[in-house]
Amino acid sequence: MERSTVSNISIPAGAGSLSAGAGVTVVPGGVTAPAGFRTAGVHCGIKARAGALDLALIVADAPASAAGAFTISKAAAAPVLVSKAHLASTYGKARAIVVNSGCANACTGDAGHKVAELMTAETARAVGCEAEEVLVASTGVIGVSLDPRTVTSGIIAAHDALSRSANADAARAIMTTDPFPKEHAIRVETAAGTYHVGGMCKGSGMIEPMLATMLGFVTTDAVVAPAMLQRALLDTCETTFNAITVDGECSTNDTVFALASGASGVVIDEAGYDAFVEALRAVCRELAMGIVRGGEGATKLITVQVTGARTYDDARRAARAIANSLLVKTAIHGGDPNWGRLVAVAGRCGAAFELSGARVTIGDIVLFEHGRPFDERASQAAAYLQGKDIRVAVDLGTDGREDATMWTCDLSADYVKINAEYRT
Repeated sequence: MERSTVSNISIPAGAGSLSAGAGVTVVPGGVTAPAGFRTAGVHCGIKARAGALDLALIVADAPASAAGAFTISKAAAAPVLVSKAHLASTYGKARAIVVNSGCANACTGDAGHKVAELMTAETARAVGCEAEEVLVASTGVIGVSLDPRTVTSGIIAAHDALSRSANADAARAIMTTDPFPKEHAIRVETAAGTYHVGGMCKGSGMIEPMLATMLGFVTTDAVVAPAMLQRALLDTCETTFNAITVDGECSTNDTVFALASGASGVVIDEAGYDAFVEALRAVCRELAMGIVRGGEGATKLITVQVTGARTYDDARRAARAIANSLLVKTAIHGGDPNWGRLVAVAGRCGAAFELSGARVTIGDIVLFEHGRPFDERASQAAAYLQGKDIRVAVDLGTDGREDATMWTCDLSADYVKINAEYRT
């Protein structure tokens, strides 16, 4: 499989490339690679460890188009509810995003809602805008109160530290159990001019995208109307953030925001929409792969490909079921080419499935096809599974033409340890 490598994250290239007419270059800068944005990451004391960065700001120099995708959990955290309301009241405009790590501010009742509103008000006061023009996101332990004095001091400190070169601090300030920060940016050259897309995200555990996933922040200096930006963000999430899973757990705080400053002057209209979405995907796919590679206790990045499905929904359902299977994830962690687990998941997931036409491949090694196992190839498959980037493929055997891809990671004893001790 063709691969592109950026920093220490190797990701599949593949479907969804930008059109041949657009030149794409990876650039530094994360969320501040696009013009019109400044950011900061500071320590304000939410995290107990001295000096641990725990609050970030992203500020647009002028009102920007804004879009959001959120968890579908009925236990949605206060920041999710506040941000949804603010996006609705401004019709998709924002000046800033304030983010804290170390406390999810979820399941904290009216007091938690007031703190989320306070965070937007204090940020607005510092930036010089209306509170409704500020979006808020939080991540960390559920059910713990967020101290208003702590976040207020953090917002003031972060505003004082705003810079176009502070993207690395911001990417670290949103981390919880993440083993490394995740940010990415590109320059896109088109006939209409040059624009940039940048982003950062956090996520390591409690990852099962249901509309959005983890916390993600994407910026662009293209001119994009709010409604179009919202549509583009949802289209992008479908094949990036919504195509990954670490442990099958949807969070109370899952949020992805997009901001468009328009500073480049390049206007995205319907004619340029598809290329713009592919630019967003190029950034978000890199970030999504980083989440999976940095999954709690993960040692392998696993690409799950399902083909031969009658419908896209069937392909998606089967791929997600395989990616979330504890038996599949533990087998791959242990280097066991147990193709029977893949067949079992495909057969029980609810998608149309024909065993007589099914096919299972680990890497390029066919282990089961048309009802016949090839166990003599097990040693080859076991050797392949010693690698860090693993591909498994299942054809559902229906002669259908639909396919889907999900990304996940293996399940190790370290995952159990991390989550057994998360609050203690």
